[in-house]
Amino acid sequence: MRAHSTTVDPKCDILFLPDGVLGAGEAMRRREFISFVGSTAVAWPLAARAQQSERARRIGVLCPFADDDVDAKTWFGAFQQGLHALGWEQGQNIRIEYRWAAGDQTRRASYAVELARGGFDLLFVVGGAELAELRRQTATIPIVFVQVSDPVKLGIITNLAHPGNNITGYVGAEHSIGAKWLSLLKDTAPIVSRVAVIFDPQNPSMPPYLEAIKTAAPSFGISLTLADVRNATDIERAITPFAQHPNGGMIVLPNAVTQLHRDLIIGLAAQYKLPAIYSYRLFTRSGGFISYGVDLADQYRQAASYVDLILKGAKAGDLPVQLPTKYELIVNLKTAKALGLTIPEAFLQTADEVIE
Repeated sequence: MRAHSTTVDPKCDILFLPDGVLGAGEAMRRREFISFVGSTAVAWPLAARAQQSERARRIGVLCPFADDDVDAKTWFGAFQQGLHALGWEQGQNIRIEYRWAAGDQTRRASYAVELARGGFDLLFVVGGAELAELRRQTATIPIVFVQVSDPVKLGIITNLAHPGNNITGYVGAEHSIGAKWLSLLKDTAPIVSRVAVIFDPQNPSMPPYLEAIKTAAPSFGISLTLADVRNATDIERAITPFAQHPNGGMIVLPNAVTQLHRDLIIGLAAQYKLPAIYSYRLFTRSGGFISYGVDLADQYRQAASYVDLILKGAKAGDLPVQLPTKYELIVNLKTAKALGLTIPEAFLQTADEVIE
Protein backbone atom coordinates (compact mmCIF):
# COMPACT_ATOMS: atom_id res chain seq x y z
CA MET A 1 0.00 0.00 0.00
CA ARG A 2 1.40 3.33 -1.09
CA ALA A 3 2.02 5.79 1.70
CA HIS A 4 0.20 9.11 1.44
CA SER A 5 1.35 12.37 2.91
CA THR A 6 -0.63 15.32 4.18
CA THR A 7 0.37 18.96 3.75
CA VAL A 8 -0.53 22.16 5.53
CA ASP A 9 -0.61 25.45 3.65
CA PRO A 10 1.23 27.84 5.99
CA LYS A 11 -0.74 30.81 4.66
CA CYS A 12 -4.20 29.57 5.57
CA ASP A 13 -3.71 26.79 8.16
CA ILE A 14 -6.11 24.43 6.27
CA LEU A 15 -5.25 20.74 5.87
CA PHE A 16 -4.95 19.30 2.34
CA LEU A 17 -4.99 15.57 1.47
CA PRO A 18 -3.81 14.01 -1.83
CA ASP A 19 -6.32 12.52 -4.24
CA GLY A 20 -7.51 9.00 -3.39
CA VAL A 21 -6.99 9.18 0.33
CA LEU A 22 -10.71 9.30 1.07
CA GLY A 23 -11.73 6.09 -0.58
CA ALA A 24 -14.71 3.77 -0.15
CA GLY A 25 -15.40 2.65 3.38
CA GLU A 26 -13.90 5.80 4.84
CA ALA A 27 -17.12 7.79 5.24
CA MET A 28 -16.41 8.33 8.90
CA ARG A 29 -13.04 9.90 8.19
CA ARG A 30 -14.62 11.95 5.36
CA ARG A 31 -17.13 13.39 7.80
CA GLU A 32 -14.35 14.12 10.29
CA PHE A 33 -12.33 15.85 7.57
CA ILE A 34 -15.26 18.03 6.44
CA SER A 35 -15.96 18.89 10.07
CA PHE A 36 -12.31 19.88 10.58
CA VAL A 37 -12.26 22.10 7.49
CA GLY A 38 -15.53 23.74 8.49
CA SER A 39 -14.39 24.46 12.01
CA THR A 40 -11.12 25.88 10.70
CA ALA A 41 -12.95 28.17 8.29
CA VAL A 42 -15.03 29.52 11.15
CA ALA A 43 -12.14 29.83 13.58
CA TRP A 44 -9.88 31.70 11.17
CA PRO A 45 -12.07 34.82 10.73
CA LEU A 46 -12.62 34.92 14.49
CA ALA A 47 -8.87 34.84 15.06
CA ALA A 48 -8.38 37.55 12.45
CA ARG A 49 -10.99 39.75 14.09
CA ALA A 50 -9.39 39.23 17.50
CA GLN A 51 -5.99 40.19 16.08
CA GLN A 52 -7.48 43.29 14.45
CA SER A 53 -9.15 44.35 17.72
CA GLU A 54 -5.73 44.33 19.36
CA ARG A 55 -4.31 46.97 17.02
CA ALA A 56 -2.83 50.07 18.58
CA ARG A 57 -5.45 52.77 19.05
CA ARG A 58 -4.46 56.20 17.76
CA ILE A 59 -4.98 59.30 19.90
CA GLY A 60 -4.47 62.74 18.40
CA VAL A 61 -3.67 65.62 20.75
CA LEU A 62 -4.26 69.29 19.97
CA CYS A 63 -2.81 71.71 22.52
CA PRO A 64 -2.00 75.43 22.61
CA PHE A 65 1.50 75.05 24.05
CA ALA A 66 4.97 75.05 22.52
CA ASP A 67 6.69 71.70 22.15
CA ASP A 68 9.46 72.76 24.54
CA ASP A 69 7.08 73.79 27.37
CA VAL A 70 8.38 71.87 30.39
CA ASP A 71 5.17 72.27 32.39
CA ALA A 72 3.02 71.04 29.51
CA LYS A 73 5.26 68.00 29.16
CA THR A 74 4.68 67.32 32.88
CA TRP A 75 0.89 67.47 32.42
CA PHE A 76 0.96 65.16 29.42
CA GLY A 77 3.24 62.87 31.40
CA ALA A 78 0.49 62.68 34.03
CA PHE A 79 -2.01 61.91 31.24
CA GLN A 80 0.12 59.00 30.02
CA GLN A 81 0.61 57.79 33.60
CA GLY A 82 -3.16 57.69 33.98
CA LEU A 83 -3.44 55.65 30.79
CA HIS A 84 -0.64 53.33 31.93
CA ALA A 85 -2.52 52.60 35.17
CA LEU A 86 -5.49 51.52 33.02
CA GLY A 87 -3.43 49.21 30.82
CA TRP A 88 -2.63 51.51 27.88
CA GLU A 89 1.02 51.70 26.83
CA GLN A 90 2.38 54.26 24.38
CA GLY A 91 3.93 52.50 21.40
CA GLN A 92 2.17 49.23 22.21
CA ASN A 93 -1.62 49.30 22.32
CA ILE A 94 -1.92 53.09 21.87
CA ARG A 95 -0.10 55.64 19.76
CA ILE A 96 -0.37 59.24 20.91
CA GLU A 97 0.49 61.94 18.38
CA TYR A 98 0.89 65.54 19.55
CA ARG A 99 0.22 68.76 17.67
CA TRP A 100 1.71 71.83 19.38
CA ALA A 101 -0.05 75.00 18.23
CA ALA A 102 2.16 77.29 20.36
CA GLY A 103 -0.56 79.92 20.59
CA ASP A 104 -0.68 80.40 16.83
CA GLN A 105 -4.21 80.69 15.42
CA THR A 106 -3.26 79.61 11.89
CA ARG A 107 -1.35 76.58 13.13
CA ARG A 108 -4.23 75.66 15.45
CA ALA A 109 -6.73 75.67 12.57
CA SER A 110 -4.40 73.67 10.32
CA TYR A 111 -3.76 71.05 12.98
CA ALA A 112 -7.49 70.71 13.69
CA VAL A 113 -8.12 69.83 10.04
CA GLU A 114 -5.19 67.42 10.04
CA LEU A 115 -6.39 65.61 13.16
CA ALA A 116 -10.01 65.40 11.99
CA ARG A 117 -8.91 63.75 8.75
CA GLY A 118 -6.11 61.63 10.18
CA GLY A 119 -8.03 58.46 11.03
CA PHE A 120 -7.65 58.83 14.80
CA ASP A 121 -9.75 56.77 17.20
CA LEU A 122 -10.00 59.63 19.70
CA LEU A 123 -8.93 63.27 20.01
CA PHE A 124 -7.63 64.79 23.24
CA VAL A 125 -7.80 68.58 23.25
CA VAL A 126 -6.53 71.29 25.58
CA GLY A 127 -8.16 74.72 25.73
CA GLY A 128 -11.37 76.41 24.63
CA ALA A 129 -10.08 77.81 21.33
CA GLU A 130 -8.66 74.42 20.36
CA LEU A 131 -11.91 72.64 21.27
CA ALA A 132 -13.98 75.11 19.24
CA GLU A 133 -11.69 74.54 16.25
CA LEU A 134 -11.92 70.74 16.46
CA ARG A 135 -15.69 70.90 16.93
CA ARG A 136 -15.95 72.70 13.59
CA GLN A 137 -13.99 69.91 11.91
CA THR A 138 -15.63 66.74 13.24
CA ALA A 139 -18.91 65.66 14.79
CA THR A 140 -18.05 61.96 14.84
CA ILE A 141 -14.57 61.37 16.29
CA PRO A 142 -14.79 61.18 20.12
CA ILE A 143 -13.25 64.23 21.80
CA VAL A 144 -12.08 64.49 25.43
CA PHE A 145 -11.13 67.98 26.61
CA VAL A 146 -9.31 69.57 29.54
CA GLN A 147 -8.65 73.20 30.51
CA VAL A 148 -11.92 74.41 29.04
CA SER A 149 -14.08 76.75 31.11
CA ASP A 150 -17.85 76.28 31.21
CA PRO A 151 -18.51 74.58 27.84
CA VAL A 152 -22.26 75.22 28.19
CA LYS A 153 -21.77 79.00 28.19
CA LEU A 154 -19.38 78.60 25.28
CA GLY A 155 -22.08 76.78 23.30
CA ILE A 156 -19.95 73.62 22.95
CA ILE A 157 -22.55 71.45 24.70
CA THR A 158 -26.05 72.06 26.04
CA ASN A 159 -25.96 69.93 29.17
CA LEU A 160 -23.15 68.97 31.57
CA ALA A 161 -24.80 65.74 32.70
CA HIS A 162 -25.57 64.55 29.16
CA PRO A 163 -23.28 66.41 26.76
CA GLY A 164 -24.44 64.36 23.76
CA ASN A 165 -22.75 64.15 20.36
CA ASN A 166 -19.02 63.36 20.42
CA ILE A 167 -17.64 65.62 23.18
CA THR A 168 -16.97 65.31 26.91
CA GLY A 169 -14.21 66.22 29.33
CA TYR A 170 -13.02 68.15 32.36
CA VAL A 171 -13.77 71.82 33.03
CA GLY A 172 -10.67 73.83 33.98
CA ALA A 173 -12.55 76.53 35.88
CA GLU A 174 -16.02 77.97 36.12
CA HIS A 175 -16.26 81.58 35.03
CA SER A 176 -17.50 82.71 38.44
CA ILE A 177 -13.92 82.24 39.68
CA GLY A 178 -13.24 85.73 38.31
CA ALA A 179 -14.79 87.26 41.43
CA LYS A 180 -12.65 85.02 43.62
CA TRP A 181 -9.47 86.23 41.90
CA LEU A 182 -10.42 89.81 42.68
CA SER A 183 -11.16 88.94 46.31
CA LEU A 184 -7.83 87.14 46.81
CA LEU A 185 -5.89 89.98 45.21
CA LYS A 186 -7.57 92.52 47.46
CA ASP A 187 -7.00 90.34 50.57
CA THR A 188 -3.26 90.14 49.94
CA ALA A 189 -2.69 93.61 48.46
CA PRO A 190 -5.31 95.92 50.03
CA ILE A 191 -3.72 98.99 48.47
CA VAL A 192 -4.70 97.85 44.98
CA SER A 193 -7.48 99.95 43.47
CA ARG A 194 -6.66 99.52 39.76
CA VAL A 195 -6.47 96.13 38.08
CA ALA A 196 -5.30 95.25 34.58
CA VAL A 197 -6.91 92.08 33.26
CA ILE A 198 -4.53 90.36 30.84
CA PHE A 199 -6.36 88.14 28.32
CA ASP A 200 -6.29 86.73 24.80
CA PRO A 201 -9.22 88.12 22.74
CA GLN A 202 -9.04 85.17 20.33
CA ASN A 203 -9.92 82.70 23.09
CA PRO A 204 -13.71 82.12 23.38
CA SER A 205 -13.38 81.38 27.11
CA MET A 206 -12.33 84.94 27.92
CA PRO A 207 -15.58 87.00 27.67
CA PRO A 208 -17.43 85.15 30.48
CA TYR A 209 -14.39 85.58 32.77
CA LEU A 210 -14.33 89.28 31.97
CA GLU A 211 -18.04 89.62 32.67
CA ALA A 212 -17.67 87.98 36.09
CA ILE A 213 -14.74 90.27 36.96
CA LYS A 214 -16.59 93.39 35.74
CA THR A 215 -19.63 92.49 37.83
CA ALA A 216 -17.57 91.98 41.00
CA ALA A 217 -15.14 94.92 40.64
CA PRO A 218 -17.36 97.70 42.10
CA SER A 219 -17.90 95.80 45.36
CA PHE A 220 -14.11 95.80 45.88
CA GLY A 221 -13.68 99.44 44.91
CA ILE A 222 -11.59 98.49 41.89
CA SER A 223 -11.42 100.08 38.45
CA LEU A 224 -10.53 97.77 35.58
CA THR A 225 -8.28 98.07 32.54
CA LEU A 226 -8.94 95.32 30.00
CA ALA A 227 -5.68 94.45 28.23
CA ASP A 228 -6.15 92.19 25.22
CA VAL A 229 -2.86 90.62 24.18
CA ARG A 230 -1.84 88.27 21.38
CA ASN A 231 1.94 88.24 21.70
CA ALA A 232 4.93 89.50 23.69
CA THR A 233 4.83 92.95 22.11
CA ASP A 234 1.18 93.40 23.12
CA ILE A 235 1.99 92.34 26.67
CA GLU A 236 4.73 94.94 27.08
CA ARG A 237 2.57 97.65 25.49
CA ALA A 238 -0.28 96.84 27.88
CA ILE A 239 1.58 96.51 31.16
CA THR A 240 4.20 99.27 30.85
CA PRO A 241 1.81 102.26 30.58
CA PHE A 242 -0.57 100.76 33.14
CA ALA A 243 2.25 100.54 35.66
CA GLN A 244 3.01 104.27 35.42
CA HIS A 245 0.19 105.04 37.86
CA PRO A 246 0.04 103.91 41.51
CA ASN A 247 -1.96 101.21 43.30
CA GLY A 248 -2.07 98.86 40.34
CA GLY A 249 -2.42 95.09 40.26
CA MET A 250 -3.10 92.41 37.65
CA ILE A 251 -5.30 89.41 36.97
CA VAL A 252 -3.73 87.14 34.35
CA LEU A 253 -6.41 84.99 32.74
CA PRO A 254 -5.74 81.36 31.74
CA ASN A 255 -4.96 81.04 28.04
CA ALA A 256 -2.16 79.99 25.71
CA VAL A 257 -0.75 83.50 25.20
CA THR A 258 -0.29 84.22 28.89
CA GLN A 259 1.19 80.79 29.51
CA LEU A 260 3.61 81.02 26.59
CA HIS A 261 4.83 84.41 27.82
CA ARG A 262 4.60 83.80 31.55
CA ASP A 263 8.25 84.69 32.20
CA LEU A 264 7.76 88.06 30.50
CA ILE A 265 4.56 88.79 32.46
CA ILE A 266 6.11 87.75 35.78
CA GLY A 267 9.23 89.80 35.01
CA LEU A 268 7.21 92.93 34.20
CA ALA A 269 5.11 92.47 37.35
CA ALA A 270 8.32 92.32 39.40
CA GLN A 271 9.90 95.26 37.57
CA TYR A 272 6.92 97.53 38.17
CA LYS A 273 5.99 96.03 41.57
CA LEU A 274 2.53 94.97 40.47
CA PRO A 275 0.82 92.35 42.67
CA ALA A 276 -0.68 89.79 40.30
CA ILE A 277 -2.89 86.74 40.63
CA TYR A 278 -2.64 83.86 38.19
CA SER A 279 -4.73 80.79 37.44
CA TYR A 280 -2.14 78.02 37.84
CA ARG A 281 0.72 77.12 40.14
CA LEU A 282 3.28 77.17 37.33
CA PHE A 283 3.16 80.98 37.55
CA THR A 284 3.83 81.18 41.29
CA ARG A 285 6.59 78.60 41.05
CA SER A 286 8.17 80.78 38.37
CA GLY A 287 8.10 83.84 40.63
CA GLY A 288 4.49 85.00 40.39
CA PHE A 289 2.76 86.44 43.48
CA ILE A 290 -0.29 84.20 44.07
CA SER A 291 -2.29 81.67 42.06
CA TYR A 292 -5.68 80.08 42.44
CA GLY A 293 -6.91 77.29 40.18
CA VAL A 294 -7.06 73.57 39.58
CA ASP A 295 -4.16 71.13 39.80
CA LEU A 296 -3.60 70.58 36.08
CA ALA A 297 -1.49 67.44 36.40
CA ASP A 298 -4.29 65.83 38.42
CA GLN A 299 -6.90 66.86 35.87
CA TYR A 300 -4.92 65.41 32.95
CA ARG A 301 -4.46 62.19 34.92
CA GLN A 302 -8.19 61.97 35.59
CA ALA A 303 -9.00 62.60 31.93
CA ALA A 304 -7.25 59.33 31.09
CA SER A 305 -10.20 57.47 32.65
CA TYR A 306 -12.59 58.93 30.06
CA VAL A 307 -10.18 58.05 27.25
CA ASP A 308 -10.09 54.49 28.60
CA LEU A 309 -13.88 54.20 28.73
CA ILE A 310 -14.33 55.52 25.20
CA LEU A 311 -11.65 53.25 23.73
CA LYS A 312 -13.49 50.36 25.38
CA GLY A 313 -16.77 51.26 23.73
CA ALA A 314 -18.43 54.05 25.73
CA LYS A 315 -19.89 57.02 23.85
CA ALA A 316 -18.34 60.38 24.68
CA GLY A 317 -21.73 62.08 24.73
CA ASP A 318 -22.96 59.70 27.46
CA LEU A 319 -20.16 60.65 29.87
CA PRO A 320 -20.99 63.69 32.04
CA VAL A 321 -18.67 66.66 31.86
CA GLN A 322 -16.72 66.89 35.13
CA LEU A 323 -16.50 70.14 37.08
CA PRO A 324 -13.51 70.97 39.32
CA THR A 325 -13.94 69.64 42.85
CA LYS A 326 -10.89 71.35 44.34
CA TYR A 327 -8.95 74.55 43.73
CA GLU A 328 -5.46 75.15 45.07
CA LEU A 329 -4.17 78.42 46.47
CA ILE A 330 -0.41 79.01 46.13
CA VAL A 331 1.43 81.97 47.67
CA ASN A 332 4.99 83.03 46.88
CA LEU A 333 6.32 84.74 50.02
CA LYS A 334 9.61 85.70 48.39
CA THR A 335 7.69 87.66 45.75
CA ALA A 336 5.43 89.17 48.41
CA LYS A 337 8.49 90.47 50.25
CA ALA A 338 9.90 91.97 47.04
CA LEU A 339 6.57 93.73 46.52
CA GLY A 340 6.67 95.09 50.07
CA LEU A 341 3.60 93.11 51.09
CA THR A 342 2.95 91.28 54.33
CA ILE A 343 0.54 88.38 53.95
CA PRO A 344 -1.77 87.88 56.97
CA GLU A 345 -1.07 84.67 58.86
CA ALA A 346 -4.74 83.68 58.64
CA PHE A 347 -4.49 83.88 54.85
CA LEU A 348 -1.36 81.75 54.79
CA GLN A 349 -3.13 79.12 56.86
CA THR A 350 -5.67 78.68 54.06
CA ALA A 351 -3.03 78.25 51.36
CA ASP A 352 -2.35 74.82 49.88
CA GLU A 353 1.28 75.72 49.31
CA VAL A 354 3.50 78.54 50.53
CA ILE A 355 6.69 79.12 48.56
CA GLU A 356 9.41 80.50 50.84
